[in-house]
Amino acid sequence: MPGKVSELVNIQGLSAQQIPLLQKQYGKNIFHSVAQHRFLHIVWDVVREPMFVLLLIACSLYFILGNISEGIMMAVAMAVVTAISLYQEVKSSRALEALKQFTEPKVTVIRDGKEQVISNEELVPGDIMLLEEGRRIPADAIVLQANDLSINESIISGESLPVDKHETEGQNLLYQGSTINSGKCIARVSTTGDNTILGKIGKAITVYNPSKTLLQVQINKFVRRLALFGLMGFFIILLVNYLHYREFATSLLFALTLAMSAVPEEIPVAFSSFMALGAYKMSKFGIISRQPQIIENLGAVTVLCLDKTGTITENKMRLKTIYDYREDSLMEVDGRVKPEQENVLLYGTLASESNPFDPMEKAIHEGYNSHTDGKALEKFKMIYEYPLEGRPPMMTHVYKSNNTTIATCKGGAERILTVCKLTGNIKTKIIQYVHNLAAKGYRVLGVASAVHDGRELPAEQDDFDWQFEGLLALYDPPKKNIPAVLKKIYDAKIDVKLLTGDYPETAMNIARQVEMLNPLNCRTGEEVMNMDEAELQTTVKTTNIFARMFPDAKVKVIRAIQANNEIVAMTGDGVNDGPALKISDIGIAMGNKGTETARQAADLILTDDNLEKVVTAVSEGRKIFNNLIKAVRYIIAIHIPIILTASLPVVLNWHFPNIFTPIHVIFLELIMAPTCSIFFEREPVEESIMLAEPRSRATGLFTFDEFLIGIIQGLLITAGVLILYYFFMNAGRSIEETRAIVFTTLILSNVFLTFASRSFTKTMYYTSRYKNTLAPIVLIISAIFLILLHFVPAIRNLFQLAPVTSLEFWICFSTAFVSVMWFEVYKMDLWKRGI
Repeated sequence: MPGKVSELVNIQGLSAQQIPLLQKQYGKNIFHSVAQHRFLHIVWDVVREPMFVLLLIACSLYFILGNISEGIMMAVAMAVVTAISLYQEVKSSRALEALKQFTEPKVTVIRDGKEQVISNEELVPGDIMLLEEGRRIPADAIVLQANDLSINESIISGESLPVDKHETEGQNLLYQGSTINSGKCIARVSTTGDNTILGKIGKAITVYNPSKTLLQVQINKFVRRLALFGLMGFFIILLVNYLHYREFATSLLFALTLAMSAVPEEIPVAFSSFMALGAYKMSKFGIISRQPQIIENLGAVTVLCLDKTGTITENKMRLKTIYDYREDSLMEVDGRVKPEQENVLLYGTLASESNPFDPMEKAIHEGYNSHTDGKALEKFKMIYEYPLEGRPPMMTHVYKSNNTTIATCKGGAERILTVCKLTGNIKTKIIQYVHNLAAKGYRVLGVASAVHDGRELPAEQDDFDWQFEGLLALYDPPKKNIPAVLKKIYDAKIDVKLLTGDYPETAMNIARQVEMLNPLNCRTGEEVMNMDEAELQTTVKTTNIFARMFPDAKVKVIRAIQANNEIVAMTGDGVNDGPALKISDIGIAMGNKGTETARQAADLILTDDNLEKVVTAVSEGRKIFNNLIKAVRYIIAIHIPIILTASLPVVLNWHFPNIFTPIHVIFLELIMAPTCSIFFEREPVEESIMLAEPRSRATGLFTFDEFLIGIIQGLLITAGVLILYYFFMNAGRSIEETRAIVFTTLILSNVFLTFASRSFTKTMYYTSRYKNTLAPIVLIISAIFLILLHFVPAIRNLFQLAPVTSLEFWICFSTAFVSVMWFEVYKMDLWKRGI
């Protein structure tokens, strides 16, 4: 239905002196809930972890058995483990809180007669808001002035159809949480926070809870399998030891040793830490992630779908050409337009908003003001407007001029030609003009006018007696850096597709300018909708340009690409991009000129609309995933010797079946946990990472080769440790001497493994140059502990070790070196073969 248009409202807004008083009276514009006590939640999450429970049981058993010093040691170990976990959780939590600050919605208000941008939560009753299409309404408000305004109030009413709003009482109420479907308005805040309609009914509007990512599912599944293995081993060791010692408490203690060695609690912690800290670091580059876990998909993106306007182009349009239908003349705009062509520009301007926010309408106004004297506009007074709608869309404004009712419209040329009822050769000729202009990369609009004689305006804008006036061609040049950016994306083995609402000729012209691959093969939205799923899945493999696209067509194309087992990233900035952004594996919104609808639907937000940030995001995503895999493979490799050293001697009934106690295992855990989640998180990007193929969606947490290498690393370390274990045990050494040899070898193996795991393909000769401030710290701490362990009797006795000779230490060192460093020879072989 048409909407009534009011006079412009001249408003000063609240003064700076009023704001503090109103904020004190009404509080912040937020929903208040029961205090969450975030720190207590973190503590609770830590203490209910399986490792903490096992530590608590082991500590209690030591005290029950009268081993007070060991019990105290376990209590200290529990405190250290808890402190490390709390540090990692709090650090991750703070990173997430910082991200929330980046993604906090903002609103433009008028205060002291000037426009200001403030956070939504700073709104107070009486504030004057400037709202436009795609904006989520941040507080209940009253419309003061509306232009073509319709609102989606489904969150309040459940009704999906948009509702027209204007200044008339009963039609002027805006509700927090609803979204501006079209148009714009000036509105005064009436209520905020809990006092809004939404606050009273208790709905949440900003919760972003995507489902678990593929990697989360894979990691959880992997950890559950290891935990199940540990549980089975626990019962086996408990039974074997009980049959041997007939002491339940002692048997339980040894069984706990195996269980503690098998629980890979470092992996979930590492995953959360890598993602949260990675997301926070990316925010420093102007790449805001609304869910840290989505970063895992960044490294696996195989197809990037780009919107044209604002992403590839500057989103700064200029009027270039006018076609006047009555004179059948086409003119490049470089100075004052001819009088006979002024009507086309005049009607195009009248069909635009008087205070435009859309770049296209701004260009039309600028063209009119630059190339005419502007006096003709003074004769027209707008009385009604019809919203932008249809496919292709058009919009209509109705004016009074000298007691005559005149309607003006502009929109997609096909739609305008249709409503003007042009047919035959005339229509064919004009369509050819449209194609010729579009082939230059121009966006082409049709313009029409109508004189209305009746009292009642038609319900639909198509029903006026339209007379075709001509065409306006506008040019939005591509950004200068786009060809270089696309080259980097192609180098990363990522396909690029263009999805735009422009004409095919326009899309192909821009695609050629920015050096997209295969720019001349183009399909339209209508063609897409007419294809079945199988045909479209084949088409998207060979087609990179999709033109005349609308929301449903974009969604269908993205789903077809995903059906080909591709991981899709989609960029967009408009309201119509929302559905496509939402169903993409990674939706990327333009944060500067993009609408709030696009930002709320997206997973990533580029704060400066620079497509080059996508390259940075993919690089960071690949780095984070790559480092996470290094950390997980390291955990697998180092857990294997601990588990097997704790279990095989028991099963094989060796003379010293239980070489480890929970104290030894928990100390190794204290080394491994920070190494896993802190050391590897700091590793830099490897040079070749952006030249490699993206990770396949079908690939699990590891490739078979990666998993096999981790297993082999662990087994060879196990072999080295058990050989020394068996040799010293059968050489008549005491259990304390044998334990010292085994424990020292494991610690040294852990150090070598840490540095060998820094790259899957580069040897230590290269990785030693990686900038990681924790590398020397790991070496220093390991050296200090070994010195304390062997030269401080109190600590040595606490771990139930005996002194070792220099020769024995070098035997441990050499065994650890050989057990791990074979991997460096393997990497050299890979390098020689060019893998």
